Amino acid sequence: MTFSIHGLAVSKGIAIGRAVLVASSRVDVAHYFIDASAVVSEIDRVRKGRDTVVEEIFRLQASIAHMGPKEAPHELSALLDVHLMLLQDEELIGGVKRWITERLYNAEWALTTQLEIIARQFDEMEDEYLRERKADLEQIAERVLRAMKNTGSPLAVHSTRSPRKSSQQDLLLDDTVDVPLILIAHDLSPADMLQFKQSVFAGFITDVGGKTSHTAIVARSMDIPAVVGARQASQLVRQDDWVIIDGDAGVVIVDPSSIILAEYGFKQRQGELERGRLQRLLHTPAVTLDGEKVQLLANIEMPEDAPAALTAGALGVGLFRSEFLFMGRQGRLPGEEEQYQAYRRAVEGMQGLPVTIRTVDVGADKPLDSTLRDDAHLNPALGLRAIRWSLADPAMFQTQLRAILRAAAHGQVHLLVPMLAHAREIRQTLAHLDHARAMLDNRGVAYGPIKLGAMIEIPAAALSLRLFLKHFDFLSIGTNDLIQYTLAIDRADESVAHLYDPLHPAVLRLMADTIAECRAQGKGVSVCGEMAGDVGLTRLLLGLGLRSFSMHPAQILAVKQEVLRADTGKLALWAQQVLEAEDPAQAMAAA
Repeated sequence: MTFSIHGLAVSKGIAIGRAVLVASSRVDVAHYFIDASAVVSEIDRVRKGRDTVVEEIFRLQASIAHMGPKEAPHELSALLDVHLMLLQDEELIGGVKRWITERLYNAEWALTTQLEIIARQFDEMEDEYLRERKADLEQIAERVLRAMKNTGSPLAVHSTRSPRKSSQQDLLLDDTVDVPLILIAHDLSPADMLQFKQSVFAGFITDVGGKTSHTAIVARSMDIPAVVGARQASQLVRQDDWVIIDGDAGVVIVDPSSIILAEYGFKQRQGELERGRLQRLLHTPAVTLDGEKVQLLANIEMPEDAPAALTAGALGVGLFRSEFLFMGRQGRLPGEEEQYQAYRRAVEGMQGLPVTIRTVDVGADKPLDSTLRDDAHLNPALGLRAIRWSLADPAMFQTQLRAILRAAAHGQVHLLVPMLAHAREIRQTLAHLDHARAMLDNRGVAYGPIKLGAMIEIPAAALSLRLFLKHFDFLSIGTNDLIQYTLAIDRADESVAHLYDPLHPAVLRLMADTIAECRAQGKGVSVCGEMAGDVGLTRLLLGLGLRSFSMHPAQILAVKQEVLRADTGKLALWAQQVLEAEDPAQAMAAA
């Protein structure tokens, strides 16, 4: 039966495919596709993990046989019998083998997928006792997962294999192409998203998240449709269901009828045609109708993203999120040489164009490791994150600064510091930078000149512009956090997503004043948050005086089209009217 789920539209476009559910577990589970040659070894890993747990249970049973009823009540023995029965259940083991063999899931993913399918069968049972056995199933699955951690896991291989072909809807989907896969999860960490970036998924759906959560940001950078904040999507959608993601409307359609499939197939083709038309603008300079040159830059997460930035026509990298080099490493931070090589690849990959590297920005919705939750603080977004975290760990900070300085010997590098608010933080950062240079001098290691910039993402920083411009060569407005902190809204929380408003008068005033002050002092200023890639806001930002936009490569051509149609002289007057309006969004709509 067809039904729809509503969430937040965070990455535009239409995706049609089969659902792949990432089951949640208290044990951290890696999800990746294996090569066909690894099927036997993956099945063997599951078998060894299961056998380990079976042996543990046999030992427990042997030990309690010699205990009295107080030490080992009958219920304990019965529970162990249930666990043994579940471990030897053919539906569990056979299902895991099928996921590995047919879909090429890695062993852990196959186990959690089959666990989720069987768990739903338990939920539908009328007998209360049988329903409660779901908890036993989850316990033994987690014991097997823990056992498998010690059996060794091959490196995550992102297979280029194709998903199996569909046996239905063949009138609507070309039978000669493979069926795309739609990833569905309760939530995905930035590290998870980075891993999936190299995979075959055509779209993402998550239960939680906001429009500027990092799941959403990376989905946009991948240029694939995504819906977040879909609440119970991971519970309502079943493994292998047909799913449509309408990334424009923020709607997920499950088990669509043939008519609905045909309609969205048409919309999907229309979107592809529009992208084709935008490609014609690739080599057209971004100049407005009245002759104003506009710099369109790219945001990237990894050095390997540089070619996509060039292909999209970016004139440089306005934001390299270096924190993605640090994530998902179980606390093993990258050393100076590893970071240097990564930054160097990005710099050389941009072929002489400038690369702006932001120092590591972790914390809040970007934990270093998805298994490490910050439960010690009530509001991690206001805690030890970004530059605060760097200054609290001088050795780590010095390592990163030296690596960035060394990469600057290979091309234009701009260094960007996030979340500064205090004069003492600025002084400390400058002192660390001087110390990093001195250490490289003492070692006789070559390094290059850099331009130094600061992010304006805290209202206190936006209200201290003269202090900042005294020390920095340029400023970059991080609109995602600026909106969050100005309006006191957790940008990753879908329950307050309706209050997240980039057109709030206070937000626009802070942005307008920052742009105006930078222009008055002859200092560079750009916007690197999500507002930069929103074509609905391009004319307003141009009217406020912005001439440098940094966004995901996939959005550059659409923004360029708006730039080519704009007359900044006329837009300046209109932008002031919007800025002074009580309801800027209404003022823009009326124009």
